[in-house]
Amino acid sequence: MPKQRAVRAAAVYAALGVLWWATARIGWTAIACEDWNCLPPALGTLLAITVCTFALSVVALNRVEVRPAFRVAWVTAAMLLLVTLAGEVLPSWSSRFAHVVTAAVAFAVAGAMAAFVTDGEVARGRRLLVAVGGPALVFGAIALAWWWRGP
Repeated sequence: MPKQRAVRAAAVYAALGVLWWATARIGWTAIACEDWNCLPPALGTLLAITVCTFALSVVALNRVEVRPAFRVAWVTAAMLLLVTLAGEVLPSWSSRFAHVVTAAVAFAVAGAMAAFVTDGEVARGRRLLVAVGGPALVFGAIALAWWWRGP
C-alpha cells in the first residue's frame, strides 16, 4: 500500500509540476520583466501561482486517496525546496522541453518522498531514513559538485 500511495502522489505532483511550470511561464511572460523594478511583482506572481498549485494539490491528493493531503502538501513543499536546491548545481538548459521535464520530475520526486514519509503504515525507522536520507543525498550531491568544479 505505501508504494501505491507514493506512486499516486508522484503522478499528481508530476502533472502539477507541468501545470506550475506552464502558469509560471505565462505569468513571467505577461509581466515582461526587463529590469529590477518589475522583480517584486514577478516574484509575487510566482509565489501566488505556487501557493495555488499546492492548494490544488490538497484537493487532488484527497481525490486519489492520499491522506492526510494537507500534511503531504506541506512536506512536498519542503522536499521540493531541497530538490530545487540540488537542481541549481546542474547545468542550465535552453530547451523548454527540458525545463518541463525537470519540473515534472522534481515535483514527482518530492511528492513521492512526502507521501512515503507521511504514511502511518510505514515503520518509523524507514520514514526517518527517507526524511533524513533524501536531504542528505541532496546536500551530498551539491558538495560533490562543488568539490568537483571548485568554488
